[in-house]
Amino acid sequence: MTSPARVPAPAPASGAAPSAAPAAPVSGTSGAPGTWFVTGASRGLGLELVRQVLAQGGSVAATTRSAERLTAALGEGADTGRLLPLTVDLTEENQVADAVGRAVDRFGRLDVVVNNAGYGFLGAVEETGDKEVRDMLDVQVVGVWNVLRAALPVLRAQRGGRVVNVSSVLGLTAVPGWALYCAGKFALEGLTEALAAEVEEFGVKVTLVEPGYFRTSFLTPDSLALPAQTSAHYPAVRAMVEDHIRLQGHQLGDPVKGAAAIIRRAATDGPLRQILGSDAHAYATAKVEALRADLDATAADAPATDFPSA
Repeated sequence: MTSPARVPAPAPASGAAPSAAPAAPVSGTSGAPGTWFVTGASRGLGLELVRQVLAQGGSVAATTRSAERLTAALGEGADTGRLLPLTVDLTEENQVADAVGRAVDRFGRLDVVVNNAGYGFLGAVEETGDKEVRDMLDVQVVGVWNVLRAALPVLRAQRGGRVVNVSSVLGLTAVPGWALYCAGKFALEGLTEALAAEVEEFGVKVTLVEPGYFRTSFLTPDSLALPAQTSAHYPAVRAMVEDHIRLQGHQLGDPVKGAAAIIRRAATDGPLRQILGSDAHAYATAKVEALRADLDATAADAPATDFPSA
């Protein structure tokens, strides 16, 4: 395993292990699974969520850039009237609104909305181009906002439901080489914290999932983005890329268990954040301790910029 400074966060990927044994079918967020709307559904954690929700008798509107890839990955599991596969570009607001509308028309309601789509990018800040920044934030931030604008009116009208935003432990802490990915996830964290307070009065619950690194195809060449141009000034970043490519297939997290944990949380109340993985918990704990040390170190000086008390 790589050192803490070189460990990536997980993202959706294909090739998850077979689902756990299905539970008894139930509906609604009080018991889950009910009707789910899942983005980034053709790989990794998203695909495993679709598998398990269907296995438990729920319905899923599953968005992906390729509905054909999703149905192929599900195999016989796709042959059900409870699956609505949708090819959607999440950065296109009209496509997202149409997808949410089709889901409600098909199933009558939404119980759980999962913003899961995303991808990794490994490169130094100086190496990261304008288009690469915009492409990442379009998916990680704009795409999520498009889904929320379309889905929240449905959840408000129902006076209930749950939003699950899949962030990362790298939404809490940052490591060299992951600046762009962290920027998107840090933005998602702030968005989600504000959202949770805004929709509470409507009976809508919010969960912020922060996984460690999971055994998906996140680190394979077809999933992991790299800079168009690199610099000889960042050999440590190049070494980190090689470390992570070698890490593929040896990640600590089990996507079957991760998906099951998300489904369980959707059925119960709990804290805003759902940490998945002992690695993620260790990184998050270290960040809290570092932040506390900074606060303690600046406690005496912070009031110096205040206006004098009257």
